[in-house]
Amino acid sequence: MMEKSWLLAFTLFLHVIPREAAFGVSGGVGLGIGNAGSGVWIGGGISNTPTPSPGSSASNLNSAYAALQSWKSAITDDPLKVLDTWVGSDVCAYKGVFCADPQDDEPGPVVVGIDLNHANLQGTLVKEISVLTDMSLLHLNSNRFSGTLPDTFRDLISLQELDLSNNHFSGPFPMVTLYIPNLMYLDLRFNSFSGPIPEDVFNKKLDAIFLNNNQFDSQIPQNLGNSPASVINLANNKLSGNIPSSFGLMSSKVKEILFLNNQLTGCIPQGVGLFTEMQVLDVSYNSLMGHLPDTISCLNQIEVLNLAHNKLSGQVPELVCSLKSLANLTVAYNFFSGLSQDCAKLFFRNVGFDFSLNCIPGRDMQRPQPECSVIPGGGLSCLRIPSPQPLICGSLAETLEANLSPSSP
Repeated sequence: MMEKSWLLAFTLFLHVIPREAAFGVSGGVGLGIGNAGSGVWIGGGISNTPTPSPGSSASNLNSAYAALQSWKSAITDDPLKVLDTWVGSDVCAYKGVFCADPQDDEPGPVVVGIDLNHANLQGTLVKEISVLTDMSLLHLNSNRFSGTLPDTFRDLISLQELDLSNNHFSGPFPMVTLYIPNLMYLDLRFNSFSGPIPEDVFNKKLDAIFLNNNQFDSQIPQNLGNSPASVINLANNKLSGNIPSSFGLMSSKVKEILFLNNQLTGCIPQGVGLFTEMQVLDVSYNSLMGHLPDTISCLNQIEVLNLAHNKLSGQVPELVCSLKSLANLTVAYNFFSGLSQDCAKLFFRNVGFDFSLNCIPGRDMQRPQPECSVIPGGGLSCLRIPSPQPLICGSLAETLEANLSPSSP
């Protein structure tokens, strides 16, 4: 997904910047990709931006100049001297700032993006940034910004990508992000946000939602299934309760879902089989129980399926091990009691397969027998919708949508 993010950012960059300006970037275009985020880093700003003529873009650039200088004054440490270039009224020459002629009939140029990834800046965000209403991306990953987001950010009407990952932001979920009208990519990972995740996150038309590695708690909102996102990452938080039953009613276009390392309980919803384009599903390091739903065998595009470190039981189904796109299947540290022959064949397909520390008779590296005498969740009743035998994946949507709703238990 990191690759998708910078590709989207670069596409936006080429879309909003005329070709002659795009290739006049001082220092070239570098890809600021790190573990906590991604983006396009514009080294040195655009150096060939023409001087605005009187009455043309002077007011736009004057406003941008005032806003950026206000922000600069709120930055208390700049070890890489990035802001040494933030001098003078030509903001288009500032490092990390790039400009273009606007898409409408207004005189240009205007600031269309700020990318300060990996600048190691320390400071806060200021409300004046909101005057940059032509800005389509704001990438600030891997810095030391702290505090919260100004409420004025709702005025960033052109913003499509907001990457605040790997900083020191704290407090409750920044609700102002939900009022940015055209936002598609929201990356808040690796901060110290806490409290519940608001329902409206999943009502908004976001394509990517990265909330992992924070301190979010409470339950995953029941309207999870409303989200049209292709990637949702809620890993490494303190979320509890069940995976919402609406999980199965999400867009079939979802590619990656990561719920690992939370405190989730209950069953894996049967609706998981609707995700026909899913490539990564990781629910490891939770307390999920019960048997695997047979619909999991409909994940025809799945490459990574990680169910490890839960309390799942029963058989590892033959159809799951037969999935053609599998590159890695991990079911370790559960209470599974059997494997099919197709699971044993995974090793010959060069598929990573870890089934250690379960309760499978005759297999090495399993739990001691006393641990297998009482299977967790033995009385758990997982909602299972009857399906034809053999399972017909193509008919799942009609069957599940007829029986499931967000209010299902």
